[in-house]
Amino acid sequence: MKFRGIRRIRETASCLLVLCCKQRKRYAEELAASRVLKHSSESANGKCGENLAWASYDQPGKDVADRWYSEIKNYSFQHPGFSSGTGHFTAMVWKSTKKMGVGKASASDGSTFVVARYDPPGNVVNPGYYEENVLPPRK
Repeated sequence: MKFRGIRRIRETASCLLVLCCKQRKRYAEELAASRVLKHSSESANGKCGENLAWASYDQPGKDVADRWYSEIKNYSFQHPGFSSGTGHFTAMVWKSTKKMGVGKASASDGSTFVVARYDPPGNVVNPGYYEENVLPPRK
């Protein structure tokens, strides 16, 4: 699955290694089999960051990335921090994240599940972390 433009033209774009991983695909297949969108135990334990997506159709990776990235419109660079409405975006652009793996699977009804995992994870709610890791777009 091609996942181009994940971090767009930003301060962090050159340092990200994007991988299509069997482990992420396996988890996407588990989600597709159960048709339940839920975060993995690895994500819940803080071992990785994780974005999930579901659609009733075969969603292209670019559409998923664009949907997650579009949360930028709800993010306040003047008052940085976590918000449930911007977590996909902030995970995508988190400066200290060095690796991202992506997997995609289809359910028997034609719906698709996408799993993206980030290492090290972003969205760390510690003082100053959002200011250091979620930078405004380059002009």
